[in-house]
Amino acid sequence: MCSLALFPPPPPPGDVTAYESNNALLPALPVLSVPREALKAPSRPELGARPPFIHHRESLWKRCLSAWRDVGLCGVLRELSGAEEEGLRWLKSGSSSVLALCRGLSSLHGSLFPHLSLTSEDMIAAFSQAVDWAGCSIRAFAWHPHTSKFAVALLDDSIRVYNSSSTTIPSLKHRLQRNVAAMAWKPLCASILAVACQSCVLLWHLDPTSLSTRPSSGCAQVLSYPGHSPVTSLAWAPSGELLLSASPVDTAMLVWDVSTENCVQLQWFGGGGVTYLAWSPDGSKVLAATPSAVFRVWEAQMWTCERWPTITGRCQTGCWSPDGSRLLFAVLGESVIYSLSFSEYRGEMQGQVGGSKTASIVADLSETTFETLHGEERVGGEVHSMVWDPTGERLAVIIRGSPDAPGSQTIIALFRTRNSPVFELLPCGFLRGERGAQPQLIAFHPCFQKGALLTVCWSTGTISHIPLFFISAHGPCASPGRSPVLASASGREQPLFSEL
Repeated sequence: MCSLALFPPPPPPGDVTAYESNNALLPALPVLSVPREALKAPSRPELGARPPFIHHRESLWKRCLSAWRDVGLCGVLRELSGAEEEGLRWLKSGSSSVLALCRGLSSLHGSLFPHLSLTSEDMIAAFSQAVDWAGCSIRAFAWHPHTSKFAVALLDDSIRVYNSSSTTIPSLKHRLQRNVAAMAWKPLCASILAVACQSCVLLWHLDPTSLSTRPSSGCAQVLSYPGHSPVTSLAWAPSGELLLSASPVDTAMLVWDVSTENCVQLQWFGGGGVTYLAWSPDGSKVLAATPSAVFRVWEAQMWTCERWPTITGRCQTGCWSPDGSRLLFAVLGESVIYSLSFSEYRGEMQGQVGGSKTASIVADLSETTFETLHGEERVGGEVHSMVWDPTGERLAVIIRGSPDAPGSQTIIALFRTRNSPVFELLPCGFLRGERGAQPQLIAFHPCFQKGALLTVCWSTGTISHIPLFFISAHGPCASPGRSPVLASASGREQPLFSEL
């Protein structure tokens, strides 16, 4: 089993990690910065220009229709019970009784699932893959799957799109684009970006040849469903045909056909909602985490699922191997990484998930003290998020330090991995940003040709791109300025976790 004690010491404070060359992490400077001071406070439509105009009260049925669309059944019952129209005494009385019953059931449900008592913003912050979603200027990040283009969601509810081949930086704004929790570009498509918002999913249709820096809100397609908000996670099928959305208050995942704006509910009672989604790169399976101590893996042909209970807490994050045969995941409250392997079934067995019965621990990330030239450094703690690069040879993990331990820090641990013929996990090193900067989000470039490219969003608003040049098991990858050389044999180069 891999352990932090086997890692080299972290770099000195102030040394920014720039790239990896043959298992060595080397320092340099970051490239892009979005400071929080440059962003305005998030706009709120309810504080707009409505007060100066004469108040117009719509009919009861229009108000009920609007409440059903925005809130669901409880919203309709509130409108009916508070109606001021005459001749509706029995309807008002019945609605009040049903509303009281719903509130009682909701209170019971909330005692079983405490997250339901949180506000929408607190709920998004609790389940976001960003370390400090509420306080950082960068709230979500997404690479385009086929080109060097990425989208960044900011604290002011705007989204900026950066492209290496263009100096134009479109800024996306919409009245429904509030509290963005996640983004995902549509595969096999140049221009569609899905955005998880507080009340809906927005699909931005962006013309890649346009020179406009402020696309119209008419370019955004709205996907909403009663009771499915806030939306905290999105996942496209690798084919681009289907889009999954998840909300911690809805026990069903929604499978969207975006061309028709229709959705199908994948309902499975228990768990209290769905907090995080990850579609395997081969398109065969979907990880669905819940707010409770259980998560599910769905197979994407017959849409059957298997469930795995955890002991101490909910599944915090997870990532798939490139071939979809292995899932790495972490549990809230634990300092370890688990692994689940999956078999491929054909013929009569087709349609089964095929996961192993129990998960194995492949890495121990408990707090470890390193002796450095600058004194002792304590590294280790719970896993907040992790990503696996498309080659299957690098794994990046954000480790949250313990808030109760003085000197503990949030840091990125980089592992070398191999999934075939057997799974192996090796330490590579720690990644560090500017002095005082804490990692918030991490993502790998989907089609980097010279190894792997890790993007890190820091608490200071800096976005750094760290190329990882290494000798690939699938073929040689170039390194900057010199030919690759084999790492010398040592105790650290030996497999630390192997299934043999």
